[in-house]
Amino acid sequence: MSETNHAVQRLDYDVISELIAPGSRILDVGCGDGGLMALLESSHGVRASGIEIDQKNVNNAVALGLSVVQGDADTDLANYPDDAFDYVILSQTLQATRDPRKVLENLLRIGRSGIVSFPNFGFWGVRLQLLVQGQMPTTGLLPDMWWSTSNIHFCTIRDFVVLCDEMGVTVERAIALNSGGKRIPFNAPWWFWNLFGEQAVFLLRR
Repeated sequence: MSETNHAVQRLDYDVISELIAPGSRILDVGCGDGGLMALLESSHGVRASGIEIDQKNVNNAVALGLSVVQGDADTDLANYPDDAFDYVILSQTLQATRDPRKVLENLLRIGRSGIVSFPNFGFWGVRLQLLVQGQMPTTGLLPDMWWSTSNIHFCTIRDFVVLCDEMGVTVERAIALNSGGKRIPFNAPWWFWNLFGEQAVFLLRR
């Protein structure tokens, strides 16, 4: 799942922007047409690079003057050196990777910090569709039918927290957004985030 068109700024972009220090070196993994990169370059003066699997998106991003290469997060992140970036961003892409754990390991090897956003499969609207319809749900963040989606590893917010614990990864900040884009209070328990957060953004460090 790649990032959406420049014309539509996703809700997670605002959250990610808050987590980035001005002038940082960033790598946007699964950068789509470079919408987030362009935003961060203009608002934060970052030095942005991107990697994207879809060649059409790569061409569109390069045509806009962005530094984007064609590549696969599952295989090509291994070619980047340690600590090459201040932040490595995986925005709405984790669920489309073949080996999410390995991708996260590379994120936190390449970058001093990692930022990961993803749709929450534990969201109440997803659960309700499964309960009532008995079919794989579709939402604004998960619009494709099960046979045509690029998403192969759905997870819940709770699943992601458990994975971070198993990997010994430190969660520096975590932000959940409901379907209206409003933030769920940080002091809410995880089960509440898992039920009412349609998506989440995590700032991680090793």
